[in-house]
Amino acid sequence: QVQLIESGGGLVQAGGSLRLSCAASGLTFSTYGMGWFRQAPGKEREFVADISASGGAINYAGYTKGRFTISRDNAKNTVYLQMNSLKPEDTAVYYCAAARRLVAGSALGHDYWGQGTQVTVSS
Repeated sequence: QVQLIESGGGLVQAGGSLRLSCAASGLTFSTYGMGWFRQAPGKEREFVADISASGGAINYAGYTKGRFTISRDNAKNTVYLQMNSLKPEDTAVYYCAAARRLVAGSALGHDYWGQGTQVTVSS
């Protein structure tokens, strides 16, 4: 059974930082591209960042503007999202997802999804 478990969310003041983690099990992690997505209340889910299976290809949504960094550790079956200079508009539930065939910048092809972790940025 595939599981993706996000952690690291919480409440932070504007300008602060959080590091999200997503621990994967039940799949050959090193063969899956991984993505981070988010969904704010009343809004559609949107792409944040993704990383290829090897980590050699990375894509970011434009609004991250160098504030976010995605990385992965295939030895630990974990993908990370470092978020700096957080803004109130970054408030959302953040989800990680695994794609056997990653379509860069898209939710397409993501076979498995985590339950999400709440990030709240206060002004």
